[in-house]
Amino acid sequence: MGIWSRRNWLTLAAAGGFIAVAVGAFAAHGVTDPRAQELLRTGALYGFMHSLATMACAAFMQAGARRARFAPAFFLSGVLLFSGSLYAMAFGAPRWIGAVTPIGGLCFLAGWAVLAWAARGVDPV
Repeated sequence: MGIWSRRNWLTLAAAGGFIAVAVGAFAAHGVTDPRAQELLRTGALYGFMHSLATMACAAFMQAGARRARFAPAFFLSGVLLFSGSLYAMAFGAPRWIGAVTPIGGLCFLAGWAVLAWAARGVDPV
């Protein structure tokens, strides 16, 4: 059992969902700067969406799409890079950190591409 076991990525996805909700609430109630609010909201939205996508990979695997096991690495890496860089900038990190954000976006795209590829392994009944 490696680092990317189903148990580990489901745990990380649940933690990501928790963080996304907490950050979204903080953006709504604890931040007054509009730019910081927008960065936090966007990071939370994408983090939550891709935490749920990671959980959906388990359903894909139950349906026979074994290749879905590769998508969580991309989704969770994307959350770390995309959402994490937006959170960092909202809290005052230098603007060059924004150069990391598109790399996270590419991870998201790769995860969705892998999931589409995995879906081809599902029985077409």
